[in-house]
Amino acid sequence: MSPRRSDPRARPGLVTIAARLLAEEGPQALSTRRIASEVGTSTMALYTHFNGMRGLARAIVHEGFARLQQHFTQVRPSDDPVCDLALLGRAYRCNALANPHLYAVMFGGSSLAGFSLDEEDRQYGRYTLAGVTECAARCVGAGRFRPADPELVAHQMWSAVHGLVVLELGGYLIEPCDADRLLEAQLVGLMVGVGDTREAAAGSVAASARRLREEVVPVVEAAGPE
Repeated sequence: MSPRRSDPRARPGLVTIAARLLAEEGPQALSTRRIASEVGTSTMALYTHFNGMRGLARAIVHEGFARLQQHFTQVRPSDDPVCDLALLGRAYRCNALANPHLYAVMFGGSSLAGFSLDEEDRQYGRYTLAGVTECAARCVGAGRFRPADPELVAHQMWSAVHGLVVLELGGYLIEPCDADRLLEAQLVGLMVGVGDTREAAAGSVAASARRLREEVVPVVEAAGPE
């Protein structure tokens, strides 16, 4: 009798369930038996798909960044690069809100149950910044931003929006300074800080809000192989 083939649909389910258990219940919830039970498969599936718990921890991080990249790739370049950059910031937040459990793990908000990620794992997701850096370069080239290192501008955007998202997911942002209001002010302030005029920045940021509703669809399913 030929060996039973593994179910490819089990892999994304294992990743998502493991991330949720870590975020909601802590390291003690991350056991092969518990994860397999939640998904409705056998414990052997973790070894078949990930070669054990350490591989699963790494896959959680990789899956999280794959979903972030899918959000970013929905942002198509337009004739307003500042609007595009603001929309990338909105897409970043959209990903975090759509995948809060994965987001917590990929940025260290949840423990990986003793399976610490090494430096290579922690830097893995930097590929997602490539499109943000390219967009920042277009803003400089269009004369909207003063001459600057596009990679530095991308990191400024990342650190600012990431900080807001962490506070939002933690339930710290409430009216009158709720996340929506703060994001608008933050995006305008970022654009002005690197050289745009306040009027032009405000117009581009407002346009990015309209585009978010039209162009960016939250990605919550598996984004594909590592």
